[in-house]
Amino acid sequence: MERAAACPFDPPPALHDLQDQAPLTRVRLWDGSTPWLVTRHAEQRTLLADQRLSAAIDSPGYPLPGPARPRDSKGGGSIGFILMDDPEHARLRRMVTAPFAIKRVEALRPAIQKIVDDLIDEMLAGPRPVDLVEAFALPVPSLVICALLGVPYTDHDLFQGHSRNLISRSVPIEERSASFTALHDYLDDLIGSKLDHPDDGLLSQLAERVRGGELKRSDAAGIGVLLLVAGHETTANMIALGTLALLEHPDQLALLRDSDDPKLVASAVEELLRYLNITHTGRRRAALEDIDIAGVTIRAGEGVIMANDIGNRDPSMFDAPDDLDLTRDARRHVAFGFGVHQCLGQPLARLELQVVYSTLYRRIPTLRRATELDAIPFKHDGAVYGVYELPVSW
Repeated sequence: MERAAACPFDPPPALHDLQDQAPLTRVRLWDGSTPWLVTRHAEQRTLLADQRLSAAIDSPGYPLPGPARPRDSKGGGSIGFILMDDPEHARLRRMVTAPFAIKRVEALRPAIQKIVDDLIDEMLAGPRPVDLVEAFALPVPSLVICALLGVPYTDHDLFQGHSRNLISRSVPIEERSASFTALHDYLDDLIGSKLDHPDDGLLSQLAERVRGGELKRSDAAGIGVLLLVAGHETTANMIALGTLALLEHPDQLALLRDSDDPKLVASAVEELLRYLNITHTGRRRAALEDIDIAGVTIRAGEGVIMANDIGNRDPSMFDAPDDLDLTRDARRHVAFGFGVHQCLGQPLARLELQVVYSTLYRRIPTLRRATELDAIPFKHDGAVYGVYELPVSW
């Protein structure tokens, strides 16, 4: 569904229309299948918490986003554990939960603050205008996730290029599959090196589980792909798109820039996550049993898509949902999903965004767009929404 050209931050108008009609609606996909599209907040949360819905991509009726999915070259399946059900999903997820615990993540704040300040220093010392995506939005989370995993940042061109292919719907499936294979093989080789030369990164912890027989090396590499791709793509797009949204709402930008209240900063992060909701292919599931909800019956073997971008604009949950209001309580948004599959890395994403949003506009108070809004290339072709470039000056 296409977004309105004049409203690049809003979900497609057709989603608004479907939400007005009913909580669940039949839609047609590329393959002729007709899964249920869930557009309202309450029903999305209810279904995301329902164990009768499967996240496994091989479940009958699963609403595939395209004609094929990448598989790795060593016989493994999809990226990490994200497309698995319990108990295997829970078993693998537990192996990487500890580094993303809130207290562990909070201890990273000084290091992330230094990364942000150093990149801003480089921007201020360099030429203007500058592409905020290339100079700032992408390096911040890439540096952080590389340090957390134990991946050499010197390889960032390699994994960023393959990541872009993986989440782009315009890249041919053969090229996406090749990128998945290359990225999986890269992580597999890196885990192999960690077996011989361990460090304190998360990949070394996975390597130890491989050594102990708890985890197949192919599965460890798949988890590495998931964490590496999700760890930089989503946050990078939130940094750039959030900055652009704030530049288009100068009253809200001033509120954030002029405040030193950490509660307001935290509130701003939640509201921007709700307002922008950059993952816009929906949370996809397949029904394992019949489920009665909102006056309809989802039959076993039928697909279900939770359109979280429009769920976060549900007027029954959020007053004036199409307004950006950094002071609202937006904590019940579904930008990170809900239930057992909700985003593992959300504490880290929140912290990175808090540091960025509380620092960038304070240090560069005259930050502005260096081109017209309609000249900015938005990512209409990918699973993660954002901008390819954001020229800025000051």
